[in-house]
Amino acid sequence: MLSIARNSLRPTINRMFVARSASLHTLPELPYAYNALEPHISEQIMKLHHTKHHQTYVNGLNAAEEAYAKTPSTKEKIALQSALKFNGGGHINHSLFWKNLSPVNEDGGKLSQGPLKDALERDFGSVDEFKKRFNAATAAIQGSGWGWLGYNPATQKLEIVTTPNQDPLISHAPIIGVDIWEHAFYLQYYNVKADYLNAIWNVINFKEAEHRFLEAAE
Repeated sequence: MLSIARNSLRPTINRMFVARSASLHTLPELPYAYNALEPHISEQIMKLHHTKHHQTYVNGLNAAEEAYAKTPSTKEKIALQSALKFNGGGHINHSLFWKNLSPVNEDGGKLSQGPLKDALERDFGSVDEFKKRFNAATAAIQGSGWGWLGYNPATQKLEIVTTPNQDPLISHAPIIGVDIWEHAFYLQYYNVKADYLNAIWNVINFKEAEHRFLEAAE
């Protein structure tokens, strides 16, 4: 009887294991090599940023979700909210960030005439004025955070927004996000945020940004 019970339970246990494995968050692969964004973002920074920092957020999110699912305590579930927000935001933000970037030889930094450029000129006067205002707002973040170009569905306009720490952008549809945590630039640009922000426009994937803009504006 015991062997029959074990055999009957085995498929259920296997399904539970597969379901649990399938639900785990994983580190997304980069759509380019670690050195593909040089000289604007170094291979060393990209490798550390992706394999160490982003992986840490993935691990933290999985651990927090597992602890949340296991505990019957409302108090403990509430206590886990900060870990879920921080690590979940880190995973969401970085997953967007990698797609925001593209090597120069794959049109990184190139904004062609089209809906996104038209919208930037409409809402900011010019693309250069947008970059100037974006860089100023992002450099002014105290401590760590993110600078965003977001689409506001209420106003139907593109707006510059900042979020602290790893908070994801939820008030707007994210079009372009720039990581201003020191791990994103310090090994190359030290404490000069302005140089990093000026350089990153050379590898911004405007095609991806325009795709997000068109989806958000539908």
